[in-house]
Amino acid sequence: MNRITLFRTVPRIVMGPGALNQLADEVRALKANKVLIVTDQGLIDAGLVEQVQAVLEKSDIKYAVFGEVEADPRYEIVADCVEMIHREKADFIIGFGGGSPIDIAKVSAIMATNEGPITEYFGIDLVPKSGLSTIIIPTTAGTGSEVTPIAILSDHTEKLKKGIVSQHLFPSVALLDPELTLGLPANVTAATGMDALIHAVESFTSKKATNISDMLARQAMQLIAKNIRTAYADGTNLEARSNMLEGSLLAGMAFCTAGVTAVHAFAYPIGAEFHIPHGVANSIMLAPVMEFNKLGNLERFGEIAGYLGENTSGLSVRLAAHAAVEAMRTLAADLKIPDHLSDFGIKDKDIPELAAGVMKVTRLLANNPRELTQKDAEAIYRSVL
Repeated sequence: MNRITLFRTVPRIVMGPGALNQLADEVRALKANKVLIVTDQGLIDAGLVEQVQAVLEKSDIKYAVFGEVEADPRYEIVADCVEMIHREKADFIIGFGGGSPIDIAKVSAIMATNEGPITEYFGIDLVPKSGLSTIIIPTTAGTGSEVTPIAILSDHTEKLKKGIVSQHLFPSVALLDPELTLGLPANVTAATGMDALIHAVESFTSKKATNISDMLARQAMQLIAKNIRTAYADGTNLEARSNMLEGSLLAGMAFCTAGVTAVHAFAYPIGAEFHIPHGVANSIMLAPVMEFNKLGNLERFGEIAGYLGENTSGLSVRLAAHAAVEAMRTLAADLKIPDHLSDFGIKDKDIPELAAGVMKVTRLLANNPRELTQKDAEAIYRSVL
């Protein structure tokens, strides 16, 4: 290796069935006076937030609830959350939910202590001060955001998703309890599980991959590939749910180091403009982007096939790489994930603008194993129209 690399992750990870019961101990250890739980209305209605509240109440920990997070949240929601932090005099944040509540929680924690508009902090290492202490509790096995210094929010004016990358976005604690994922609907299990798998695949094929990220990505791919169909078919299978949650965490740690690539760059514009769920957008774009990218590193893509359970014995490197692409198509079909952009109202006339949006995601395209042009981006979108 001829470059300096950096590996970072959260200070503390608590994981396993029943881990939620450790929450009060973790909050007390970080000396919180009052907690703000950041979540969404769906989780409140489902009764999951009550489980968090019960643990806090049992230990006489004061709290308030911000439940206004929406899917693919607008960055403006952060201002509402920060206003509630100050109004409630909260000094500690619990992010509870999928990727949207988690990212709003992480960004609100830093905006509570940093001045100026949030727009000043979109980019890499632009946040000057640390934020409030945070505990992140994921309720899906997909985002990996509980172990990353990254948050993604939507800019509806520019029809883009924008990222903040800062060491100050690392949570204080990641707390993962697979029992919280047992009630996930099959379609959410599918979309979030594919998102986690894509994190692992992209970090493994990134130009910034390291031995550490490779180790994490390999294990993540194997855990997810072996368990995602079971979790989808039988949502009450705790072992499969546990393995999916661990796989998602490992994939998050992998892409935190190596970054993701063009799949996410394609997913962001269609997610921001047409409100396609993030995991579904990624899944639609995965196979065509892998097909394009495989020439950039045939050996890596061929290796992926084995982690997906394909028998590559006797296959050439090229055929093994092709097997990986086809295995992904088969998996998405098994999980009944939509595979055409037209299913979401996207038309051919939309493609040039969407492709231009892809080319703006330079942070991710820099990691891609094959150089991409706007003409390439348009062709890739059209291949799944």
